[in-house]
Amino acid sequence: MLRRFWFKLSSNGMPSVLNIGCGITAYDMNDAWAFLSRDVFPALGEREVLEVVVDVDVSTLDQTHVIPNMAAPSNRGVWFPRL
Repeated sequence: MLRRFWFKLSSNGMPSVLNIGCGITAYDMNDAWAFLSRDVFPALGEREVLEVVVDVDVSTLDQTHVIPNMAAPSNRGVWFPRL
């Protein structure tokens, strides 16, 4: 069964889409961390993870930036930001 994870990340002081957060759908936390470390951090820079919301309700995420710019959260992989 797939689960939706929302990673709240530290800011590095520079403008970045990761300042909003990162959404990943994965089998479990280890699978989500693999996507984060293999796909997200190499592309956008490594950040400290401040909080992880498991089974996030995507309707609660930023309506201006996240919702209109995310991929399908029902598919396994990174859905925000689009890489």
